[in-house]
Amino acid sequence: MLPCVCWLQSVLIMLSSVLWTFGENCPATCLCPDSHTVDCSGRGLTRLPDEIPLDVRRLLLADNWIPRIPSDFLVLYSDLVYLDLRNNSLSHIEPGTLSTSSRLVFLDLGSNNLTEIPKGTFGESRSLIKLRLGNNPYLSMVSEDAFLGLTSLRELELERNALSTLKVGALSQLPSLRVVRLEGNPWVCNCNFANLFTWLMENSHKLPNGMECSLPMDGRRVSLTQLSKDSFRECQATLTLTDLLIIIFSGISVSVVAIMISFFLASTVHCFQRWSKGTKGDEEESEE
Repeated sequence: MLPCVCWLQSVLIMLSSVLWTFGENCPATCLCPDSHTVDCSGRGLTRLPDEIPLDVRRLLLADNWIPRIPSDFLVLYSDLVYLDLRNNSLSHIEPGTLSTSSRLVFLDLGSNNLTEIPKGTFGESRSLIKLRLGNNPYLSMVSEDAFLGLTSLRELELERNALSTLKVGALSQLPSLRVVRLEGNPWVCNCNFANLFTWLMENSHKLPNGMECSLPMDGRRVSLTQLSKDSFRECQATLTLTDLLIIIFSGISVSVVAIMISFFLASTVHCFQRWSKGTKGDEEESEE
């Protein structure tokens, strides 16, 4: 019995030492249920906690008042797989902040104060599978290349934001996309929505909750299932801003060329007239 008791005591001492060491690495205001998880949810934090273990894989920061993420924050946490930042006070994410998250699979930025998602925000995080951006009431602009490089992304949540339009390229560049949530946005069924409508109809199986848009004439909201390509038929003859700029630039260019040609011809005629007069004068002098 004595050897067994000694062995058990040794094991208990080792476990106590491991737990004590891990407890020392856990941020003071957070919980660490296992050696790779840091849970700081609902702690009233106004900034990211200090002394987060470098080998953290799951970082839970939901339900706090964190206003920003330092651009170099994730440089040290190369093992991070799961990052939950929902229900904070984030107003923007600096481009490149998430570019070093080579193993990040899950990212939740929902229920914040984001206003736009510019190009380069996620820095081609090729391991990212699920991205939550819903319930950002001021989010009104998503760049066409905002999700460029997210080749593994399967689920994208953009519901209940302030989006009235979205470039179709933002979605068509996601080869692994299986689910996209877009409901609850103030979509407008105008010509800017036509291309997105076509994509949504071709990928309706990826919309779990459907969506609605407002008619431009009376503001009445209708389901996409009530519309068809004929609803946007008049848009085919509508000139876009790019078309108008091309027409204007072409008109200006033609006008400038015409002015230059007219000036050249006028100069040529003037020189020819002077040369004719000079030649005639020389002939008259010769006859005299």
